[in-house]
Amino acid sequence: MKYFVIIRGPLGCGNSTIAKQLTQKINGEYIELDKVLDDNGLSSIPPGAECIPVENFIKANNIIIQQTTGIDVPLVLDGCFYHKEVIDDLINKMPVKGYVFTLKIPIDVCVERDSKREKSYGEDAARAVHSLVSRFDYGVDIYATKPPEEAIQEILSHLPS
Repeated sequence: MKYFVIIRGPLGCGNSTIAKQLTQKINGEYIELDKVLDDNGLSSIPPGAECIPVENFIKANNIIIQQTTGIDVPLVLDGCFYHKEVIDDLINKMPVKGYVFTLKIPIDVCVERDSKREKSYGEDAARAVHSLVSRFDYGVDIYATKPPEEAIQEILSHLPS
């Protein structure tokens, strides 16, 4: 792997769209954090908790690292990444340089976009995830109200050529 990129942001901000298109532009490998969590039984929220625990994300990180050993292309990770410790863990464990981009977008836009999805998570989920992601900034802020191609060009300007 030459380097890795984290595209983080709230539900409905366009992180999957941007991450997938970025992956194609850099001839990379795409990994969806939510899929890793789901496929490994790590996506449940314990009773009384507000979100998936940090420990589950750290386990997902370890799975990602194991699965990507030996890959010789850039890696693009797509997810909400609402725990700072999870990003720090990846940056410390990955054998190559990492770049983090946080997609910024108003909550009302997230709610509207989510409502138009085939599988909507609902307004409460959109608001909850937006709140969690917005608790801290990490990496370079990208304003995701612009067209995806513009956001991708901005991201590319920060990556090695």
